[in-house]
Amino acid sequence: MRGAEIFVQALKDEGVEYLFGYPGGAVLHIYDELFKQDAVRHILVRHEQGATHAADGYARATGKPGVVLVTSGPGATNCVTGIATAYMDSIPMVVFTGQVPTHLIGNDAFQEVDAIGITRPCVKHNFLVEKVEDLAPTIRKAFYIAASGRPGPVVVDIPKDVTADSCEYYYPKNIEIRSYKPTGKGHPGQIRKAIQLIFEAKKPMVYTGGGIVLDDAAEDLKEFGHLTGFPITNTLMGLGGYPATDPQFVGMLGMHGTYEANMAMHHCDVLIAIGARFDDRVTGNLEKFCPYAKIVHVDVDPSSISKNVPVDVPIVGSAREVLREMNQLLREADFKPRDKSNPWWRQITEWSALDCLRYDRTTDVIKPQYVIEELYAVTRGDAYITSDVGQHQMWAAQYYKFDKPRRWINSGGLGTMGFGLPAALGVQLGFPDSIVCCVTGEASLVMCIQELSTALQYNLPVKIINLNNRYMGMVRQWQEFFYDRRYSHSYMDALPDFVKLAEAFGHVGMRIEHARDVQPALKEATGMKDRLVMMDFLTDQTENVYPMIASGKGHHEMHLAPGNPQPQPSDRELA
Repeated sequence: MRGAEIFVQALKDEGVEYLFGYPGGAVLHIYDELFKQDAVRHILVRHEQGATHAADGYARATGKPGVVLVTSGPGATNCVTGIATAYMDSIPMVVFTGQVPTHLIGNDAFQEVDAIGITRPCVKHNFLVEKVEDLAPTIRKAFYIAASGRPGPVVVDIPKDVTADSCEYYYPKNIEIRSYKPTGKGHPGQIRKAIQLIFEAKKPMVYTGGGIVLDDAAEDLKEFGHLTGFPITNTLMGLGGYPATDPQFVGMLGMHGTYEANMAMHHCDVLIAIGARFDDRVTGNLEKFCPYAKIVHVDVDPSSISKNVPVDVPIVGSAREVLREMNQLLREADFKPRDKSNPWWRQITEWSALDCLRYDRTTDVIKPQYVIEELYAVTRGDAYITSDVGQHQMWAAQYYKFDKPRRWINSGGLGTMGFGLPAALGVQLGFPDSIVCCVTGEASLVMCIQELSTALQYNLPVKIINLNNRYMGMVRQWQEFFYDRRYSHSYMDALPDFVKLAEAFGHVGMRIEHARDVQPALKEATGMKDRLVMMDFLTDQTENVYPMIASGKGHHEMHLAPGNPQPQPSDRELA
């Protein structure tokens, strides 16, 4: 087979459904082969960044690696933001970049860039294929590395002459990489130490992150929660890993987490962290983080353990496997779960009574929180929600109750504006019969707005909820709080008419200006099963995201919204 034929056949052997890409000279041999078959469906995006975000959204929602194909030079460099987005959130993705012929590499040839060097800091691994005989085995390795252990993006750079040369096709079923041996099961002795701390804990807390979702460990975490009766919080990336409507769930933690979750973190005496990496948006000031707690940390990536926070019981292993071992030991020991009469639970209930997510519901001016609450009600909590980055992202995380994993699709680690729309297209391809909503803001939406054309071409009926406050909202909020209201370049004073823009792309546009119209608009839009609908909600420009932990503060030093009962000093430190 020619290299281009090998490439397509390898994708078939991997069971790839969708290939997100954009053609160019260096990959035209491959595109010619794609034309001759229909097993792998190519999705033509309108910008290479859109390809990576769409593949990323598909991967997050389905659990399968997202696959991208772009040309050399600017095709490859346009992918870097999307690759870094996937890398920061540990998303399995394989990105194939075209390259100039091997004899021209290093000659500054037309559309030549060092794709390997450029992407090395933001990939799990990358490869340059130098001869056609290596193409199939390299593709097999790329998929294996991307999806195993701690997942992540892998880049495969393919010179054009490799796709033209020929060799006998062989696709290995199994891969053995001597230097790469991901850990599965945790160390039994360490797990027993963790169980001992669980028995001794008087004020326990379970803190879980995206690793629960990525490892499909949600059911095991739910069992662990019910076996222990412990309070459970999720990170932004972990939402849906534990049901938000479960009585033991105390909300998201961190910078914009709930008061009860952050206070419970601060005052706990045993912290069980599973599939989380102690990100700065979660910990706040490290010197004030969990000052009274012994910490158990379960993570498949040994480099994440004790990197930011020293831990007492490190367990390297799969979240799913370790949870199953813990659950078995708890059942054998007949552990008695803590109930709500327990003093620790009574304290958490008092913190919950502050109702830290309260906001003014009496006005006809549209509050962004209200839009999310109504979206949750209209979709019965069963939609796939993508988001961009900023205030709207935090409101979606706070007010949409995710009971299932892989329903909340957002850029957590890199915080990539422009992610939401193309990611929603990838999710919709993975789940064509489901409601997929992109919660966004006007500043983020315009960054990848060209993908509205992709949505039309492939009939992807995503619902766009644009919380339009005419500002870069989170930038404006920080400028209000920390820069004496000097709103430097955060006001969006040349916005398009989003209704007309949607219509120009062949979609349905709606403008909603009053709170009384929010629910009817959402019902009408979600009822259009075969049309993309852009809903432009003109929201309160002054609304801020609360609660909030300011930079340098600890979990017990949160600011609640003005007008809400503020925590008293006596609440902040327990005897």
